[in-house]
Amino acid sequence: MSDAAQPTAAEVRAAAEAVKTALDRHLAAVERRSGDEDPAVYEAFNQLAAAAETYDELLYDRYDEVTPFEIPGDDSLPPYTGPEEPNAISVIIRRDYAVVEPQRLLTQAQRVEAADSEAVLGTAEGASGTAHGAIGILFGEFEPDEIASRHKEFGLEEGDSTLWVTAADEPADPGEWLDAPFEHVDPERVVCRFDVSAVFDDEDEELDDDLDEDEDEDLDEDDFSAPLDEEDLEPLDANDR
Repeated sequence: MSDAAQPTAAEVRAAAEAVKTALDRHLAAVERRSGDEDPAVYEAFNQLAAAAETYDELLYDRYDEVTPFEIPGDDSLPPYTGPEEPNAISVIIRRDYAVVEPQRLLTQAQRVEAADSEAVLGTAEGASGTAHGAIGILFGEFEPDEIASRHKEFGLEEGDSTLWVTAADEPADPGEWLDAPFEHVDPERVVCRFDVSAVFDDEDEELDDDLDEDEDEDLDEDDFSAPLDEEDLEPLDANDR
């Protein structure tokens, strides 16, 4: 960011005051909430998250500093208010990939292009000669689910992914939303969502490590008994049986 576009110290201070105000509002909403899914608490939470994010951005732009707060993603949905029996649903999917082996990506695209247009394998004249062209060829040839299951073959590495199922009163007219397919998603009409992230894997690994450490601490030398020799076994008297 250029010096001219940097926020002023007063703007950073005002953003900090906004966080304090949002904290008070959030606490007040929690203290008088009417249930586990009180909309006032949900709204106060979003306001606090937005204020904290704004402060964090301004603080970094002005002073090159960050806050110790992590703004969680919106993985908790508001109460569902859509139709009880939806006449239509929309499935919204996002999958992220890192291109870790560009040459493998190009090679796979060149094979597809050669098979489709009798181009010479390995030529850089076709669309497969560029990374963005290769991506277009592969995603045009294979279904997204197939690419997800075979991503390593295409030189890709999986990142986060999410799938949202939203309810609609009626199916959309053909071509109605194609210009802006991912806008105007109403969170209150999301029937369900499924997220996949390495963050969850890390949390599971940390939990497993903690459990393993606890189990190790609970075990001592007395928990491991040496095998008994025959001399240690005394015959039972008939009355003891």
